[in-house]
Amino acid sequence: MSHMDVAHPYFGAFMMLFIAVVIFCGIVYLANMVGNGLARKDTEKLKLSIYECGPQPTKQPNRISAQFYTFALLFILFDIEIIFMFPWAVNFKLLGGYGFAAMVFFLTLLTVGFMYEWKKGALEWHSIK
Repeated sequence: MSHMDVAHPYFGAFMMLFIAVVIFCGIVYLANMVGNGLARKDTEKLKLSIYECGPQPTKQPNRISAQFYTFALLFILFDIEIIFMFPWAVNFKLLGGYGFAAMVFFLTLLTVGFMYEWKKGALEWHSIK
């Protein structure tokens, strides 16, 4: 047969997914068109004005220290360490000596990285001033 076989078990699910995506895109497009058509175009100054009372806001330089990013990276590092250690701890008896040696190697690498960060002063908190 040269025509498409519609007896495949997933054909109906695929068609429902395709129809749902088409309907979703159509609704989003219609909502966008209706919103643009009904919106007032003369309120640009009102949108840019200050909502609450107070002085005119001024652009200030970014004063966020790079140390915040270092702490975030260290947090992610140790969070990933725990993610890798949990399955190892659950299957500790099954993994045997090889699993223990692999985890010791992994923890050694993490300890070396931690000591490097400690020596570089990444864990020392400094004033932002």
